Amino acid sequence: MSASLIAALLLSVAAYIHTRSPDPRMRPENPMADLVWRGLAFASLIAWGALIMRGFVAGHWADATAALLGSFALNWYIGHYRGPKPTWPGLSMLFAVVGLGLAGYAFLYE
Repeated sequence: MSASLIAALLLSVAAYIHTRSPDPRMRPENPMADLVWRGLAFASLIAWGALIMRGFVAGHWADATAALLGSFALNWYIGHYRGPKPTWPGLSMLFAVVGLGLAGYAFLYE
């Protein structure tokens, strides 16, 4: 499994969790943490799109398609079966940081 595929999955879930948490009870209490979370979610969405586009342009179409469909499937699973949890902001930020690191690695070395 390539770093770009794992990065795409993590980044997709990080951005999806942020969009599925509009309730103030599901957001961090600290306004600065909420702002950081919003920035990480936006960066995750941009990096996810860049990974998918790079996969279609510079790689084999099947890799990018697998990342795209895998992202949709994982987001559906998180939204449909897992439901909102109080630990989502921390999990989303963790996924975003790890995914952005893997995306950086994928852009530099793959």
